[in-house]
Amino acid sequence: MLTIGRLAATAGVTVRTVRHYHRIGLLPEPERDASGYRRYSAQAAVDLIRIRTLAEAGVPLARIGALLQARLGEFDAAITEIDAELQRRIDRLTESRRRLADLASGENLVLPGAVVAVLKRMRGLGISEQRVLAERDSWILLQALDPLAVPRRIRDKTAGFDDPETLRLYLACDRAVDWDPRDPRLDRLIDDLDAWEIEHERAGGRPESLALISSRIAEASPAWQRILDALAHRARRRAAARHG
Repeated sequence: MLTIGRLAATAGVTVRTVRHYHRIGLLPEPERDASGYRRYSAQAAVDLIRIRTLAEAGVPLARIGALLQARLGEFDAAITEIDAELQRRIDRLTESRRRLADLASGENLVLPGAVVAVLKRMRGLGISEQRVLAERDSWILLQALDPLAVPRRIRDKTAGFDDPETLRLYLACDRAVDWDPRDPRLDRLIDDLDAWEIEHERAGGRPESLALISSRIAEASPAWQRILDALAHRARRRAAARHG
């Protein structure tokens, strides 16, 4: 007859584990003997070893009690069913790991590959990570609000990075991220950007989705906020003059 400590050692588990199995009804708890101790039989040791083996194999504890009582054919069928469920769990976990790997980059998770390529190019051009992340969030918003506009926006961005003047202004804005909004250098930059806007203005104005996208960029920097506010104000004045 074995004490609970010897029983646990024989099966390769802890005393706490044995007591847990008692609480959930997986391993019967013997009555105390005349000395006040609980003594376990060799059969209890065998059952505990089987429980441990099944648990380590991934069998849920709730299923082990029935398996211990099952006949050979029933046992094999139950193990096959449990194995299939484990495979389904593995497949779900594998998919979760894939999505986590995408999430680690923050971009592949929700954005098409062409947009991710644009963000990668921005990094290659030396654009700050702060601006790249703001752009990433802007693309996420555009994808949600106006997915049909994404291909055109990709073409515009690519063409802009291919154009030396557009790229110069883009990099100048990026360098202004930490400037004080009252910095006089912003006045010259706003003038240059406004001239670019006039040259590239399209009929029909800016889509509503671009207003939200611009606001995400502005949130990243008070200087960028001032630039965007000034440009929007000048654009409204021009529109009013045309229709006045």
